[in-house]
Amino acid sequence: MITTRWWWLRHAPVTNHGGRVYGQNDVDADCSAAASFAVLASNLPELPVWLVTPLRRTRQTLAALVAARTPAASDPAIEPIVEPALMEQNFGLWQGLTHAEIRARQPGRASRFWIAPAQERPPGGESFVDLSARTAAAIGRLSQAYGGRDIVAVAHGGTIRAALGLALALEPEVALRFTIDNLSLTRIDHLAVAGEAPLWRVLGVNLPPLSAGGSV
Repeated sequence: MITTRWWWLRHAPVTNHGGRVYGQNDVDADCSAAASFAVLASNLPELPVWLVTPLRRTRQTLAALVAARTPAASDPAIEPIVEPALMEQNFGLWQGLTHAEIRARQPGRASRFWIAPAQERPPGGESFVDLSARTAAAIGRLSQAYGGRDIVAVAHGGTIRAALGLALALEPEVALRFTIDNLSLTRIDHLAVAGEAPLWRVLGVNLPPLSAGGSV
């Protein structure tokens, strides 16, 4: 059995969005919570595979983590892999709108859990079902490429919900029930057995920063 350990981190908070849906809009993260970054950095594994998405809020979060675990914020030993398939859900023409404006454009369709039901595909965007499919494909590919290693993925709330849905074989609508806070840790193990479908083990979901030197 080959165990690949996924350490999912949701990026630092976005505070300048004015209450509007940002989805795949490239907005900045607030990385000023130095104490939280220090504790997170102390609990992450040594020499993992680092993953970020093309959205700069994940790269900013990773840079703050690096600064918290090394004297220099730009450690040359850390070269993250940029993985587009782990980006947040694309809300298309809903990006830049408030939740109230989205509801006004979709009369009779009640928003659930975050913005919309799992099957809802915004104009020019994708549904959570679509996000779940591309996330699952990426996780399978990356788990095979880096089998047996620790993978620290600085990603997004929607992506992490999709990863949990895959691990627990949940319907996408059920996976939307998970709360994924900024700077929280979700731990999932991918267990590869020759000739069999992958097995999954969920060790923790939406974990706050632990005490320094702690473990998951």
